[in-house]
Amino acid sequence: MLEIRKIYMDYERNPEGVAKMPQFGWEIGSDRKNVVQHAYQLQIGEDETFGSLLYDSGMITSDESAHVFAEGVRPEAARRYYVRVRVNDGTEESGWSETGSFVTSLMEEPWKAPFVSGETDDSYKEVSKGTYVRGLFEVKKEIKEAYAYTTALGLYQFYLNGKKVGEDEMTPGWTSYRRHLLYQTYDVTDCLKEGANVAGAKLAAGWYKGVMGLTKSRNNYGDQTGFAMQIVIRYQDGEVETICTDPSWKGCDSPVVFAEIYDGEIYDASLEIPGWAADEVPVGTWKDVQIVPFDVSVLRAQSGARVRVMDELPARRIFTTPKGEQVVDFGQNLAGRIRVTASGKPGDVIELHCFEILDKDGNVYLDNLRKAKATMKYTFAREETVTWHPTFTYMGFQYAMIVSWPGEAKPENFTAYTLHSKMESTGNITCSHPLLNQLHHNYLWGLKGNFLDVPTDCPQRDERLGWTGDAQIFCRTATYLMNTYTFYKKWLRDLEVDQTPEGGVPHVVPNIEEGRTDGNWLLSQGPHSAAAWADAAVINPWTMYLMYGDKAILEKQYESMKGWINFMRAHSEDNIWNYKLQFGDWVALDAEEGSYFGATPNDLTCTAYYAYSTGLFAKMAKALGREEAQEYEQLYDAIVKKFQDTFFDENGIMTAQTQTAHIVALYFRLTPEKYIEKTVEGLKRLLDKENGHLVTGFVGTPYFCHALSQNHCVKEAYDLLLKEDFPSWLYQVKMGATTIWEHWDGIKEDGSMWSADMNSFNHYAYGAIGEWMYRVMAGIEADESAPGFRHSVIYPRIGGGLSYVDGSYHSVYGEIRVKWEAEGSRTVLTVQIPANTTASVRLDEASEVTEAAGLAFVKKECYMEAQAGSGTYRIVFERNV
Repeated sequence: MLEIRKIYMDYERNPEGVAKMPQFGWEIGSDRKNVVQHAYQLQIGEDETFGSLLYDSGMITSDESAHVFAEGVRPEAARRYYVRVRVNDGTEESGWSETGSFVTSLMEEPWKAPFVSGETDDSYKEVSKGTYVRGLFEVKKEIKEAYAYTTALGLYQFYLNGKKVGEDEMTPGWTSYRRHLLYQTYDVTDCLKEGANVAGAKLAAGWYKGVMGLTKSRNNYGDQTGFAMQIVIRYQDGEVETICTDPSWKGCDSPVVFAEIYDGEIYDASLEIPGWAADEVPVGTWKDVQIVPFDVSVLRAQSGARVRVMDELPARRIFTTPKGEQVVDFGQNLAGRIRVTASGKPGDVIELHCFEILDKDGNVYLDNLRKAKATMKYTFAREETVTWHPTFTYMGFQYAMIVSWPGEAKPENFTAYTLHSKMESTGNITCSHPLLNQLHHNYLWGLKGNFLDVPTDCPQRDERLGWTGDAQIFCRTATYLMNTYTFYKKWLRDLEVDQTPEGGVPHVVPNIEEGRTDGNWLLSQGPHSAAAWADAAVINPWTMYLMYGDKAILEKQYESMKGWINFMRAHSEDNIWNYKLQFGDWVALDAEEGSYFGATPNDLTCTAYYAYSTGLFAKMAKALGREEAQEYEQLYDAIVKKFQDTFFDENGIMTAQTQTAHIVALYFRLTPEKYIEKTVEGLKRLLDKENGHLVTGFVGTPYFCHALSQNHCVKEAYDLLLKEDFPSWLYQVKMGATTIWEHWDGIKEDGSMWSADMNSFNHYAYGAIGEWMYRVMAGIEADESAPGFRHSVIYPRIGGGLSYVDGSYHSVYGEIRVKWEAEGSRTVLTVQIPANTTASVRLDEASEVTEAAGLAFVKKECYMEAQAGSGTYRIVFERNV
């Protein structure tokens, strides 16, 4: 049976807040093989019955089931539209899909609402108190639909008639506020009533004015919080009315005595105001709000990837350390908050300090938090049982030290909740090796702990910044694990607006450190444009294009990408690129004692990335049909030649004898053809020198296994992956890690710590090995000539002594699944290919196919290959072992 299983708009299900007509995509299901869409009909209705249509494509002959546009129509602002689609494959026609919907933002309508603030004097500038703001408005008659558009300078939660609106947390998120501020869209039709209504917001400092960044500065974007709301009401009789925040609103202090990202939250229940967002005349001391000036032209709608509560983890145990500290253990390193339930009397205090790890003696270890207090504190106002959690902060933790608790603390009193941007889970791998299964768990939870609106380096210490290098090297892994399209699109907008006029890219995005050179050694040396870090400007859009097949992101980021390439070109000398402060192969183990900088020369790593990014940009320019593609192809060729002439001697030996030098030369395809074998042998020799271990850092590690497996060294790649002693991925697993660590030996074998000042235990960067596990171990690979997995390359590499690997990736067309089972020379491969796609199926080291599942396999150099349409295939073959 032919059917539509899912329908997407801008890669989201039922988005609210789209800024223009979205692009559409759908997943086709069928119990037949080789299904190719022949035609589709897309309808956009103004109601659920589709009695009144905004758009009807009619049956269009096309095989496109992703990146489909409704041409020639324009939706109205502040409306919900309904969507359905049906298809045929030339043999059978599906029924209509389930109805999807999208809500439009204000689109090009002007933003009218001012920002109102309850911080009404200068005393608020140096503190991080919470405030309330509220206002009254009338609903005149029966409502057809109503949508609220809300945002803040600081963090906010929005209330109507006493109830919180929506499930979002930490809104409006973290952006480069002066250049890019997001507003959220909510359907509030059911929240309003005829007659008097109360709107209100809780406000806190957040990233906007709290202490943040490497310099620990306050008021980074402004010194006054503010809230703005614009409600569009469409009445049953067709009248449209807009309600806005205005000077009539009132403000006052809230029970949140203190809230900041690094230090946590303090809440005093005696300051609560019952009915603050519900009563027409509330109790308390309310003041006229102040209007906060702000350039509303930078406002943009956010249609997806908002922060939500995503996982619930009950406490596993409460125990007492050798020092006598009482500690709650949640069994998993995570980012989020803790909900507590306790009974107390007036003045009783609940106080918890969140932290990641125990020291070697089993005591509380706080040193790696640096100056972050990561504390949550609640003071009782009356005798009662309360359930409470902090609202305007988050912590990175596995444990919480109980500093104060009324009565006896029990595990059932504590529940941890993860907070991260809402993204659909898309990937999974299981295999016969339990430590590899835990490694997959660890980098998945590294993503969960660091994708809270911004791809941060870590969630626990006084940093939590959007380091571009970490985001770049983990991007491909992240896109296998979850649907990161909307998340990265938002972040790349901040990268673009934070670029220097010349095109340089900041080390962190949003660039909270902009304009600062004092108070931090890094900023004084060079605040932007480090190779591998700044290349996120090009590599991340390329990865999104490869994984989702969407040219829209290339169009959107084109000038940003071009600006970065031209920045490198302007600051290179004879095509050798280097510039001010470079991180190089950051925290590589071949660094000099006491240094974080690896041994691979900056000229080499910088020029390698200059070539790699330029080559990718030339491909993207060509994909968009830009005439200047040829110019950048020629530039790429010139950089590659210079790299080869400079970093290989006359005998084909690399001038830098480091693992990373060889890795980037091979993976970036910068090695002269005649020297590839010699370079591979050189890499293997350097690996042998370290007894089969890596000594690479941020630049070399992500590509190490690829550099081996792409050059006939699959065994060596598996051997490297499966090392269990230091340094290795599995060393951390065996040491009890539940996320990826910042350092290979964050905890040493004797239980001591790598360092106190820079030792995160939730730092996803080295989790970049995940893409090798998906692309090579499971064999689910994209084809850049048909991106988005319209055509897949299924090529699992058998090895590592594994008896089976079962991997899946949910592409924009549907689920791709690959399972291989090996016993001796016999291998059983089961492949699932989504409808409306095809795949090249490759059998690793196959000597004979005994069950071909109807496919015609052809012998190649190292594998046998067949072309397959959609469907599930079970193939049995013998391997050369």
